Amino acid sequence: MGQILFVVWRESVEALLVVGILYAWLKNGDDDARRGLPYLWGGVVAGLVAAVALGAALVGFTEVLSGDAQDYFQTAMVLVACVLIVQMVLWMKQHGRTLKRDMEQSLQASRRDSNWWGVALLVALAIAREGSETVIFLYGLGFGQSGHVDGSQLLAVVIGLGLALLTFYVLQLGGKYFSWRLFFRVTEIMLLFLGAALFQTGVDKLIDKEVLPTVVDQLWNSSALLDDSSTLGSLVATLTGYRAHPALMNLIAYAVYWAVVYLLVRRANRKPNARQTAAGRAA
Repeated sequence: MGQILFVVWRESVEALLVVGILYAWLKNGDDDARRGLPYLWGGVVAGLVAAVALGAALVGFTEVLSGDAQDYFQTAMVLVACVLIVQMVLWMKQHGRTLKRDMEQSLQASRRDSNWWGVALLVALAIAREGSETVIFLYGLGFGQSGHVDGSQLLAVVIGLGLALLTFYVLQLGGKYFSWRLFFRVTEIMLLFLGAALFQTGVDKLIDKEVLPTVVDQLWNSSALLDDSSTLGSLVATLTGYRAHPALMNLIAYAVYWAVVYLLVRRANRKPNARQTAAGRAA
């Protein structure tokens, strides 16, 4: 439940950020700019429909599969969710600083050309992107894999959406409590740990299917300190990938994940700096 709540909260905040930037620009503009508002809301609806359609397709596809085929498909979706989480963090590192400026430039172009369908498409793609990532994340976390959704999962989604709206409202107060920069920095770290947990889950499934060897069945047993089957231990495990008695393959996979993430994050941090240096020279 904790993973579902966090994913819905974080992805919803990103979607609200995009819609909020566009809405503020259109609402506070002149009469011509305000003509784009219906297209904005039309794009929001289209994006949500696309995300719901993807969710229905995933659940329907799972019901068609059976046995090993279903297990392998669900394992693949867990690993895809892990990749998408890392990709999302890298994308925000590269584009987060200029997101507002880039969107306003796109809106200015749409207003100049009287092409408000471009606004609808921009919003629809943004919402569909965040929504589809949320759907894949939730599916990777087990949401709807059995063909139904239980009450606790629905409650986690509702709470996540409510927290996203509250977070967005607080952040719009002008940084009185905490800033967008701090918010994204903290949640990026949490997302990377969640990605590690999903990767470990995928590795566990592949070990169960004997696709990967354990190498060594059990390196240690830290259940006395924190049992991953207890309430607290299970929460830590689902949010970080912690294992109380890991196989050597789990440890290798965990190390490989963080090594790859470290290299990708360093590369992503270098690119904005290189662009800023080039811009400074041009000026």
